[in-house]
Amino acid sequence: MNSGEWFFRFVILNRLSHKSIHLNNWSEFPRPPLTQIVNAIRSHLAEFGIVAPVGVQNVDRLLEAAAELPEQAGVAFDLLSRQFHETRDRVAEITRQIEISQRQDPTARRLTTIPGVGVLTSSAITATTPDVSQFRSARDYAAWIGLTPKQNSSGGRERMGGISKMGDRYIRRLLYLGALARIRTRRRRGEGDDWIWQLLKRKPVKVVAIAIANKMARTIWALLKSGQSYRPA
Repeated sequence: MNSGEWFFRFVILNRLSHKSIHLNNWSEFPRPPLTQIVNAIRSHLAEFGIVAPVGVQNVDRLLEAAAELPEQAGVAFDLLSRQFHETRDRVAEITRQIEISQRQDPTARRLTTIPGVGVLTSSAITATTPDVSQFRSARDYAAWIGLTPKQNSSGGRERMGGISKMGDRYIRRLLYLGALARIRTRRRRGEGDDWIWQLLKRKPVKVVAIAIANKMARTIWALLKSGQSYRPA
């Protein structure tokens, strides 16, 4: 889990408590300084030849190795270590509260029946999506999130460009991460005739992930509109 994903939890919980898209934009909520803390820990220990693979999940290995630090160097490191653990504990509590709220929300529970949509994504969508009747189609909803291709016209010919990236970038990123998880799962099964595998044979992973995220957004719109749960085709 990177610091950006931890940040999502703070904002999702805040939005769930208000149930309003008009309050507290993602960018206005204070970002926990996990990246800064982790980078400071790595930099401090690297001076003593202590390193570990990149990733928050590997910080515990650095903390264990820090027992070898000289006493004076350990004073500054202890402060960083406390900051890291305190922030991680706060995030764990926020995650627990999000999970409780998600279990109590019928709409959020239904959304998690969609492959690639987890607790965070379903909670964020439930807390941020306005009345789905405002969108004329599933494509309009995907466009609201920023997951539809931009259209470029030249010489009377219409060409499809990259995604618009308009709308809520955090919801878009959550769907993108869910799509990547589906790709990893699909690859473990080996070759097949399904549309995801056929796309993976022809397109880069990032392009396939955007296509999956777009389809996920359209499925979310259909479920919000119908009030039903996901049924695989």
